[in-house]
Amino acid sequence: MVKNIHPGTQMKTELPLTASEALCAMEQNKISSARYTQACIERIKSFDGKVQAWAHFDGARALAQAEALDKMSKNIGPLHGVPIGLKDIINTRDMPTACGSDLFSGRRPENDATVVRLLRDAGAIIMGKTVTTEFALSGAGATRNPCDLSRTPGGSSSGSAAAVACGMVPLSIGSQTGGSMLRPASYCGIYGFKPTFGSISRAGVFILSRRLDHLGIYARCLEDLALVADVLMMHDPADTESHYNSKQMLCDAMLEKAQNPRIGIYKGEAWTSLEDGTENLFNMTAEKLGARAVLVPEEAVDALSLHITIMNASATANLGCFVNETNKILPETLKRVSAGMSISAAQYVNAIDRAAVVTSALNQIFDDVDVLLTPAATGEAPIGIKYTGNPVMQKTWTLAGMPTISLPVMKGPNGLPIGLQVIGQYGHDAELLRHAAWIERELT
Repeated sequence: MVKNIHPGTQMKTELPLTASEALCAMEQNKISSARYTQACIERIKSFDGKVQAWAHFDGARALAQAEALDKMSKNIGPLHGVPIGLKDIINTRDMPTACGSDLFSGRRPENDATVVRLLRDAGAIIMGKTVTTEFALSGAGATRNPCDLSRTPGGSSSGSAAAVACGMVPLSIGSQTGGSMLRPASYCGIYGFKPTFGSISRAGVFILSRRLDHLGIYARCLEDLALVADVLMMHDPADTESHYNSKQMLCDAMLEKAQNPRIGIYKGEAWTSLEDGTENLFNMTAEKLGARAVLVPEEAVDALSLHITIMNASATANLGCFVNETNKILPETLKRVSAGMSISAAQYVNAIDRAAVVTSALNQIFDDVDVLLTPAATGEAPIGIKYTGNPVMQKTWTLAGMPTISLPVMKGPNGLPIGLQVIGQYGHDAELLRHAAWIERELT
């Protein structure tokens, strides 16, 4: 019987603190950044041999950063002294970025990605690079789910989710092109946030699909999601799709309490993929919130097929040059890259045009509701680590670029987490955070 690893297992007293709590404790001189970081380092050393969340970890470098920050007379930014993990598709000038592939083993970028620069400027301590599936597709690494080591943590942001779930870091950055942020959040029982498309710069990040790629945040509370989002969500000319949509700072939004938001249930095509028990569990949860079903727009019924077309064509365009590297690329990656070779330019352009129609139609639903709900995954994390699970519950919202959050508020038949996916209107990320906080209060 495989034992689970929970964040409280053999953890020093300071490590259960969320990032927000740790910042408060540091401000009051109750703990130092070095002490907090050292607790994370010890946690990684104790448990990463089993979980294998890290592709690159340098504890000495992280501790040196923390000690330097502790010596400063004032905080340099809102994340001063807080450790964070980065998915191994995000360029770092002082650490390798291999994108989960032997093909890029030992690759050392010359510059930091925009998000890394923003995190460093805010005072965050970069702990290392977390495991990703190969090129953020389906070829899984060795990472296991801390809730049950016999199961997948999900993908492609496998290590980012597992590191937070295991208590190795309070925060991490992942990405989503299909379901790669919220599915791992659901499987690992943590909070995951995929902001509105274009809200976080992807400059210096490996591009799988320029039309679909989003960066996102993992944490152990909603407040921490808002804290990091306010650092990262800003316009960057280096990313041609970059724009900032939220009408207010997300931390400010968390201070405002939503009052009985109008909650809709979206039962689109993905609903048929739900596993036994997930629908009943979701329905009971939605009933507690007074949620009601909404009509699926006719324009959105082909959202999943449009996502597949764009995703496959993009994978071929961006990775097709590597198809002859069969000794360095996983078979699953070659399979995914090959899937787009038969897609014509006309089919791709049509899918891009139709995706804009889908986004418009879905946004109109928010004339009558404030947020939408679905399960964040089809069920509990699958057994085994080669299959990272079904991303179908996120694909529509990734295609539409709408902000989504996974709340760890449901338990499946085996006692393992299933997230509640809360979906907001395009560009209304602050409102989504505020309504998600109301939902969490109602369910806990």
